Amino acid sequence: MVTKKPRRTAERILEVTLDLFNRFGEPNVSTTLISAELGISPGNLYYHYPAKDELINSLFGRYEQELATLLAAAEGVRNVEDAWLFFHMLFELIWKQRFLYRDLNDLLSKNRRLETHFQAVLEHKGQAMRQILAGLQQGGALKMDPREAAPVASSMVVLLSYWLSFEYVRDPRHALEPEKAGAALMRGAFHVLSLLLPYLEGASREHLFALAGKYQQS
Repeated sequence: MVTKKPRRTAERILEVTLDLFNRFGEPNVSTTLISAELGISPGNLYYHYPAKDELINSLFGRYEQELATLLAAAEGVRNVEDAWLFFHMLFELIWKQRFLYRDLNDLLSKNRRLETHFQAVLEHKGQAMRQILAGLQQGGALKMDPREAAPVASSMVVLLSYWLSFEYVRDPRHALEPEKAGAALMRGAFHVLSLLLPYLEGASREHLFALAGKYQQS
């Protein structure tokens, strides 16, 4: 019988920290609470992560890596179905690390690494959005004046970055609970893609509405 090796303490700390940050918001979670949730001493926690910023930076580093991998797939988007799947996957990743977006402005004001690195995140998102617009045009799904691509791509990035804040404002008590994830992600994906409605050719526009309707019914 093969027995599983116990998870390393550092890994468990990150998993529990992410769960607590997502549930309560990073400003409301202390290292004391994290230690208590793990059932370890504060000293054990500090041995692995000497400061709370170390926890935040480690989680953000993972997010950056996963995001870079996902954004690289943007150049392969050629139709509405591809775009729908891409944005669902992107919102799933954002949801997984939703504490970053829930408390974004506060985190940026306190954490120098996030302040500088998140600017690069926005730039990478913008580049991916421009690739999607070019790919959809190449695939015949979309027709857009090249001068319109940059502002539309920027608007898409704004929605991606602040959609969860909008969801939270609409329903502060429940919006970021796990059972709300599916509907929130679907709405986010649709609203980002809805920016393209004036530019989509007829069949692609109808297909987008059909995809959104299918998810709403389910």
